[in-house]
Amino acid sequence: MAAAPPVRFPVFTLVRLLGLAAVAGIFYWAVHLRGGMALSTDEESKLPLFNVHPVLMLIGLVALNGEVLNLCCKCKNSFLWYSDILDTNFNGLVIFMHAALLAYKTVPGTKKLKKLVHLALQFLAMFLSLIGLWAVWKFHDERKIDHLYTLHSWLGLACVIFFSLQWATGFWTFWYPGGSRSGRASLLPWHVFFGIFIYVLAIATSVSGLLEKSIFMQSAKMIERFSTEAMFMNWLGLLLVLLGALVILAIVSPGPSKIDTYRGSSE
Repeated sequence: MAAAPPVRFPVFTLVRLLGLAAVAGIFYWAVHLRGGMALSTDEESKLPLFNVHPVLMLIGLVALNGEVLNLCCKCKNSFLWYSDILDTNFNGLVIFMHAALLAYKTVPGTKKLKKLVHLALQFLAMFLSLIGLWAVWKFHDERKIDHLYTLHSWLGLACVIFFSLQWATGFWTFWYPGGSRSGRASLLPWHVFFGIFIYVLAIATSVSGLLEKSIFMQSAKMIERFSTEAMFMNWLGLLLVLLGALVILAIVSPGPSKIDTYRGSSE
């Protein structure tokens, strides 16, 4: 089977810069183009209440979650090394220690601290996404809008549910009270897979949300089809797609030390 393409440019730095650009872009859209954000419910602030939703969902499920994945693959070839370790029939404890070392190599401190940083970032992402979900649900209630009738809402709800289950399972198995060595070894590849899957799902949900909002505003004559705001939302969607592609590339690409090995095996 052909190996993933090697990365010869600073992909982790680029991922971080694009993540910051996405956060800045959604803040600009909500505050400058859509009138700000608010959690109050008076008549004048109902639209800013809705604006809380896309900002927090993007920060939580895309930016923070992407940063965690960025940390997880910052060292060379981390996710491919997971497979290598699993294929060598090491016991579960060795697998878990290698996974923890690779996942948190960029965070200084003890292994327990590094796992705590991982859990804390994921919990913050989950907390922000739940507030964002509450904001749009409250907005729909106050505007008498039906819930969960669009594909975007289905994807978003599925993303939050999967993310919460992923965090809870990881906390229970890898932190407290902690699963058996064999249990951790069995869960690890699935934990990695669902982490990537949830991130891709978050990108798809964000892009579909931008599309849905743009179409609604154009149908209501709030913006024109080729207005600055409509084009800005399109570019923001493209930015999110590019960000997702680079994060996945960083995960699957072999590190520099593996490139020659893969090249030799293909000759």
